[in-house]
Amino acid sequence: VQLVESGGGLVQAGGSLRLSCAASQRTFSSATMGWSRQAPGKEREFVAAIRWGVGNTYYSPSAKGRFTISRDTAKNTVYLQMNSLKPDDTAIYYCTKDSDWSKVMTSKATYWGPGTQVTVSS
Repeated sequence: VQLVESGGGLVQAGGSLRLSCAASQRTFSSATMGWSRQAPGKEREFVAAIRWGVGNTYYSPSAKGRFTISRDTAKNTVYLQMNSLKPDDTAIYYCTKDSDWSKVMTSKATYWGPGTQVTVSS
């Protein structure tokens, strides 16, 4: 399984970005896809996840209320809409996928994309 992210970039504080992640193979309804991030000098942390079949979503406390995860099952693609961005959101954002939802939510998923850089200037 290959995951390819896109949509990162440089944005001012308060701005928005939309990340996309396309999976190379069909995602089964039992799978979970998500996003994790890693800031310089920090450990990777969970951001958001979505259960592919039922569409249930989960967020970290820092993402809740500002970020929205969604999916397009026909395109095998997951999105992360990020609003009200803060400098603390600066990180490499990784798309993740696993059949075990708990692994996605603990940043221990089996499959990871190469990452896309998000930089928020103050």
